[in-house]
Amino acid sequence: MANLERLQKVIAQSGVTSRRKAEQLIVDGKVKVNNKVTTKLGTKVSANDDIEVNGVVLEKELPVHYILYKPRGVISSLKDDKNRKIVTDYLTDVKERVFPIGRLDYDTSGVLLLTNDGDFANLLMHPSHGVDKVYVAKIKGIPTKNHLMQLKKGVKSENDLLKAVGYKILSTDKKKQTTIIEITLHEGKNRHVRRMMEQLGYPILKLKREKYGVLTVDGLQPGEYRKLTPHEVKKLRQLTL
Repeated sequence: MANLERLQKVIAQSGVTSRRKAEQLIVDGKVKVNNKVTTKLGTKVSANDDIEVNGVVLEKELPVHYILYKPRGVISSLKDDKNRKIVTDYLTDVKERVFPIGRLDYDTSGVLLLTNDGDFANLLMHPSHGVDKVYVAKIKGIPTKNHLMQLKKGVKSENDLLKAVGYKILSTDKKKQTTIIEITLHEGKNRHVRRMMEQLGYPILKLKREKYGVLTVDGLQPGEYRKLTPHEVKKLRQLTL
């Protein structure tokens, strides 16, 4: 017997849109199953069914999940109008249409997850699910106790309140006036760590995402990637419960 899944889940897993938006598309009559418009949310489908969303047929791909050690000087996007290197340029053997879960800015290195599983990506990116993202930053200056406390209270920058859930000073160099600090986030707004530290007066000299949930880039060199094990995928899903 074919394995049946809810229609909105299958659409979300394809990476087309989130599960909530998929539900709205179904209700709005924008989804066809085997060439018939389907507006019922409880509809279940199998891998043998043809699904069309907004006139586009979903390609049948099994969900895949990868970890990339993103190097500095690479865009976390699927295209770049300045023709700079993008993260998928490194995934040379991956046939599926994967996309990054969230992003690391151009000058930041470290853990980046890529998948074709939209449902999985939305789970991990939702700030309320509290998945730890651990960064190590080399900053200019030696932060005061008050400034460190401010990281957890929140720092205002461009109408955003940027917060850390934890921090740890790893080392300071009084001669060079630099500090290496570990910062843990649950959400990841645009250039979150950089903007937060710059606002407090400590520009970032180097930034790396060391950990995403249970994952690190141990065993990988910058630009290398590997497939996540089923156990790792399961552990990441458990972190969102």
